[in-house]
Amino acid sequence: MPELTTARKPHALHWLTRRFARLQIPLDDPFAVTGLIIYAVFILVAIFANQLATHDPLEILYSETYELSSNLRPGEDGFILGTTSLGRDIYSQLIYGSRSALLIGITAAFMVAVIGTIVGLLSGYFGGWIDIVLMRAADIAFGIPFLPFVIVLSAFLEPSIWNVVFAMALILWRDTGRVIRSQVLTLRTRTYIDAARIAGSSDMKIVFSHIAPNILPLSFLYGSIAIGWAILTEAAISFLGFGDPETISWGYMLQDAYASQALSTGGYYWFVPPGICIILVVVAGFFISRGYEEILFPKLKD
Repeated sequence: MPELTTARKPHALHWLTRRFARLQIPLDDPFAVTGLIIYAVFILVAIFANQLATHDPLEILYSETYELSSNLRPGEDGFILGTTSLGRDIYSQLIYGSRSALLIGITAAFMVAVIGTIVGLLSGYFGGWIDIVLMRAADIAFGIPFLPFVIVLSAFLEPSIWNVVFAMALILWRDTGRVIRSQVLTLRTRTYIDAARIAGSSDMKIVFSHIAPNILPLSFLYGSIAIGWAILTEAAISFLGFGDPETISWGYMLQDAYASQALSTGGYYWFVPPGICIILVVVAGFFISRGYEEILFPKLKD
């Protein structure tokens, strides 16, 4: 009697590797590589913030003669970027601010990508009343001005960095959902989708096993752009005074510098570093999107 064999399920690591490969990371594009390097640097800084920072970012520091160490220039008394008007170490605030920025950016990007992808998949594949309901919800989201919505939301809720994440999850999925829906409308007419239906695959299996992997690059693209939007929004909210005063972020640093009139006193070392960090993270997202152009639109290679 022939020995019966059973098919082994693919290892979890192998499954994740195949799914990650579907993202088609454009490592041969200098823009995309630059963006990924910028993200990698800030992620490492955020992870090792405790080791890189020299002081508690909220600690009020005093000199050896018990005088307030306020408005010190870079290099004075060993402070790399100087101190604030309240005697707080600017360098340590910059390091710890990367944690808040990436926490907000990555969480918001994940929410925007997931919600937008699910909406686009269901709307594009099923059509009918599902498409009508979801696209009308997208129209409503497009009609709501984003920054005023976040300000109103922050005014009614307790100050928190999660207000930005919540607002982005409610509003900014609209762009991702619309674009992915249009892509799904073309994919659902492909021959391999018809073959899957004939083979007896359910609609949900077709959506998430056959169509979803093919739109992963789009989801990743809009997620990378959302990181920059989230960090910019948090900086704007904190600058306007609606941020969490107990959480150090780059936006908090800008607001603190503005309130202390750092520009008029020549304290460029206070607000320029966080401004550069915000620019770098936002630009990194657009660099990655630039790298995806030829993958998503092959005709651009001609």
